[in-house]
Amino acid sequence: MTHSLVRVEHVMGMAVTLNLDGDDRPVYELERLADDVFAWLRRVDETFSTYKPESEISRLGRGEVRRADCSPLVGEVLDRCTELWNATGGYFDVNAGGLLDPSGYVKGWAVQRAGDRLRAEGAVNHCLNAGGDIVVRGAPRGRERWRVGVRHPWEPMAVAWVLEVTDTAVATSGTYERGLHVLDPFTGRPAGELCSVTVVGPELGTADAYATAALAMGRPGIDWLATLPGHESAVVTQDGQALRSDGLPVAPPKPR
Repeated sequence: MTHSLVRVEHVMGMAVTLNLDGDDRPVYELERLADDVFAWLRRVDETFSTYKPESEISRLGRGEVRRADCSPLVGEVLDRCTELWNATGGYFDVNAGGLLDPSGYVKGWAVQRAGDRLRAEGAVNHCLNAGGDIVVRGAPRGRERWRVGVRHPWEPMAVAWVLEVTDTAVATSGTYERGLHVLDPFTGRPAGELCSVTVVGPELGTADAYATAALAMGRPGIDWLATLPGHESAVVTQDGQALRSDGLPVAPPKPR
């Protein structure tokens, strides 16, 4: 007999939804897996939240501790952020706002790590969604892939695209919830030419950073996204254009 579990908790400042599907373990084992996922995400929040004055990343940003005094997770994240700064030509910059803030990578990295833990535990069919940044493995019962909706930037109850995906990550960075919060690190001004960027790729932290970088680039980010091997993308511009790469895994239209 197969079981399923859906749990929603508020962590890292957002609603996070975990869907474990088609698993033959007893429900209490699925509950244990869910407990582990959310305990991990709470640990990440306590370490990296820029809204919590006593988090390691806040204290490091204020110069109260050295990097060597922080947990190994902090060094791992900052090293990867340096690599992404180079890969994006400086557009993914954890210091763009004048304060140390690796949030544009941390959320995706944390969710990816949680998904990797689930897979290592044998939970081969799951979907973990943290505010639109999503890791999926396998498929729900009766389907070959998960269906993921990409929110329409101006219509909260509508979607711009519906994707069919498996064993992949989907990251979206946009201006429709937090306003113009992504800065162009070269000008210091809010980036506003694009209002939504979605990147599909093998690893969520990287996809999240790429989406943030493209949003910071503005329109040149559309061409830059096309150069990324192993990634597909979709963009909605501020003036209403909807553009996507040829390989974006868009779900076929439902028969009438």
